[in-house]
Amino acid sequence: MGFDVRATNRESEGGKIDWTLLRLGQSEIMLNAGGLPSSASRREFDLYIHVKDVNEVRTRIDGKAEIVEELNETFYGVREFIIRDCNGFWITFGQSKSTSE
Repeated sequence: MGFDVRATNRESEGGKIDWTLLRLGQSEIMLNAGGLPSSASRREFDLYIHVKDVNEVRTRIDGKAEIVEELNETFYGVREFIIRDCNGFWITFGQSKSTSE
């Protein structure tokens, strides 16, 4: 999806990555492993990421993740879109209308 891997941690047994720090532009996000897979349409956790150029992020993600909701203008003044990650969690990328003008 365009993130750079900044750091990871491997389990002492098995060597699987159980933690990672990702960077996209000037933003960083840390992710932990350990959640359980789900076939539910939506998980109990959502992540919202404010970005400077939501159109550029949407282009970068094209074909790399399931789109739940395409780019749209919200009533609360944000242009955003939503993806579902490989574990079923929703991730919303949004840009304030004031920074997109």
